[in-house]
Amino acid sequence: MIQLAPAMPAMDAANLVWTCIVHDFETGAFTLAPKILPIGALLAGSREGDSVGCFWPEDLNCSKWLDQQPPKSVIHVAFGSFTIFDKTQFQELALELELSCRPFLCVVRPDITTYTNAYPEGFQERLANRGQMVGWAPQQKVLSHPSIACFLSHCGWNSTMEGVANGAPFLCRPYFADQFLNESYITEVWKVGLKFNRSESGIITREEIKNKEEQVLSGENIVARASEFKERAMKSAGEGGQSSKNFNNFIGWMKA
Repeated sequence: MIQLAPAMPAMDAANLVWTCIVHDFETGAFTLAPKILPIGALLAGSREGDSVGCFWPEDLNCSKWLDQQPPKSVIHVAFGSFTIFDKTQFQELALELELSCRPFLCVVRPDITTYTNAYPEGFQERLANRGQMVGWAPQQKVLSHPSIACFLSHCGWNSTMEGVANGAPFLCRPYFADQFLNESYITEVWKVGLKFNRSESGIITREEIKNKEEQVLSGENIVARASEFKERAMKSAGEGGQSSKNFNNFIGWMKA
């Protein structure tokens, strides 16, 4: 384990990757490298804009479905562009969504598992009226929707920025590389989410997912801190904020 500075979380050398975002979010990193000028999170001021650089066509109907759900009720589940599940873990996740009895929006890429018919038998039929399974979603718009309660995520950096900047409490299920360090920031430094414990066989069980989901949604401290970090991101990226000033200075430097 490596810890670069006292205010930064320790990280496993096997997962070592460099990242940076908002100065208030990563004071340890910017103390270590003070000449880096952060300009994020730029997305904080453009939630209603169209997404760019998508890997798959977005299912825009999910926004209409979200409009029909109560405020702070929906679990958004998305694992990015590369995460692959084995059949057992995929089914545990699916069965937890059924067990939780909450509405959910779950992004299931065509290649998220190598198995055909990986869903538990009858799952899609039983939950058709309570959840939405889509191939890809406009995530920034989804996370800014008032119906979202929390974000079950792989903790990729784009998803981390989008979730934090939109005030979403996290449930963390990292897959590889920087995602483990991002999980440490989310759960240990910013304290806006929780991580899962794995069974002896390495599986995150449906009971563990449900337990941590209930802890996140009933934990006022996590929800409050998530809202606080949203405000920090908005302030930093807004007019007169530190990130905005850095960005404008950078543009001025390029023009000069």
